Amino acid sequence: MKILVTGGAGFIGSSVVRLAISRGASVVNVDAVTYAACLNNVANVADHPNYAFEQVDIRDREALVDVFAKHTPDAVMHLAAESHVDRSIDAPADFIETNITGTFNMLEAARSYWQAQGRPVTFRFHHVSTDEVFGSLGRTGMFNETTPYDPRSPYSASKASSDHLVRAWHETFGLPIVLTNCSNNYGPFQFPEKLIPLVILNALMGKPIPIYGDGENIRDWLHVEDHADALLLVLEQGAVGRSYNIGGENERTNLELVKTLCAILDRLRPRDMGSYTDLITFVTDRPGHDARYAIDPARIRDELGWRPSVTVEGGLEKTVHWYLDNEDWWRPLLDRSGFGQRLGTKP
Repeated sequence: MKILVTGGAGFIGSSVVRLAISRGASVVNVDAVTYAACLNNVANVADHPNYAFEQVDIRDREALVDVFAKHTPDAVMHLAAESHVDRSIDAPADFIETNITGTFNMLEAARSYWQAQGRPVTFRFHHVSTDEVFGSLGRTGMFNETTPYDPRSPYSASKASSDHLVRAWHETFGLPIVLTNCSNNYGPFQFPEKLIPLVILNALMGKPIPIYGDGENIRDWLHVEDHADALLLVLEQGAVGRSYNIGGENERTNLELVKTLCAILDRLRPRDMGSYTDLITFVTDRPGHDARYAIDPARIRDELGWRPSVTVEGGLEKTVHWYLDNEDWWRPLLDRSGFGQRLGTKP
């Protein structure tokens, strides 16, 4: 199988690229290489004969059409997106242009290509989305595939819009799609604006570890390598037109998560004095901060036989080890826009 992966130099996309190559697939990595992307994420496959890279922005429809014609993929995995909620509060236009218009461009380029190829039944367009499209939960309940959409941030609204476009292109034009919505990812190669790498790097540098509000917001944590495995499974075996929720089955409050990371760091890289928890600083909450996300993964478990293999404790341990061992990867990123700067405070 030859897979066209958008956003393959990003955090989740690069994990998909590395795993797909290791399993014998051919991969065309299409990425604009914006601030959160890094070609070092795919350095270990860059010279592989089954790997090709195209620096193309999904907002450029003509360039996308050329990529399809040049590489003739069997499937698409669409992961390219602006993904940080705080940034979406400060600069929502970027999210509209990339996540909505960019997805429209991908759908149109894929549809034209698929039709020119004779509408092969084996073709797939896999759209990768988020559980944030479903809104916010209380202390009970879980998101499933029939949960009504209720996005609360510019980011989640843009992803909800892209989900609706993908479903419409299936219903209206017959494009063979599958769609997935995942919980919060973490693991190696994550740009340090997100909570877990930000906590690790701030701690190592002795900087305050910011926690929004009271730290009681709950997320379901999914290791990125588990997610990549599930994404490839859905691409290969998911039913056309069907959506699948992918969860880690690891709910934690933000405060619990940060304290766990601090305890791991206390053991692996102890401070000269005190604990890393001494650096925890409570800051003004994010506007519209969703209280809780939780995924019911029954459909992907029952229909495709998938369950996460990494517990949050084991995954956090692996993640801390990775950041400790890969300073040459993250150190250059500290000068990029977003690290160490509080975003998303506009009312």
